[in-house]
Amino acid sequence: MKTSFLTVVVAIVAKDLRAELRSRELISAMVLFALLSILIFSFALELNRIAREEAVTGVLWVTVSFASILGLSRSLAMERDQGNLDAMLMAPVARQAVFFGKLVGNFIFALVVGLLLLPLMTVLYNKILVVPWLLLILILGTLGYTTVGTLLATMTVQTRSRETLLPILILPVALPVLLPAVRASTGILSGVPRAEWIDWPQILIVINVIYIVLSYLLFEYVIED
Repeated sequence: MKTSFLTVVVAIVAKDLRAELRSRELISAMVLFALLSILIFSFALELNRIAREEAVTGVLWVTVSFASILGLSRSLAMERDQGNLDAMLMAPVARQAVFFGKLVGNFIFALVVGLLLLPLMTVLYNKILVVPWLLLILILGTLGYTTVGTLLATMTVQTRSRETLLPILILPVALPVLLPAVRASTGILSGVPRAEWIDWPQILIVINVIYIVLSYLLFEYVIED
């Protein structure tokens, strides 16, 4: 008898959170990578204050994107190396429930890193990033990015070159998520009228829905191959 969809999702998320609370391996690596990235960008742009303020949204999303890739690759690799992925696929549960369980866990980890970056970048770049609209864009952008990333990480986890293959695949596929996220973030932080950037969050929501539905439909075929 199959376990209910929601029960499987909650169980996988709880397992990932417990494992991370014990080891702190995934979040620590992602936060350290993100911290080093924004410090490098800060030093590189230090001589040009105007350029640094204008580049803050690009720095934010580049850092979140690459830190998320690191987390996605490591998350699925640990499942494979420990045999958890095979065990979940052999269990009498819906394949899509496994996907959403991993998606929620990856989303939480990536969002935590993004939220930690906002106050830190506020100090380094002398620009207030902790604003409600930017928090919403960060949530939507991270959700879309980790949706695509979880599906592609599942595809590449069985390959020997997964560390190099995943970034090559995810960045062009996730571009429709990153573009409206960056445009909306830039509009918010630039202080332009809401009417000039409000369309971008709406586009981002539509793209997220499309990617979630496609991932739901494709995951079973991806994982079997």
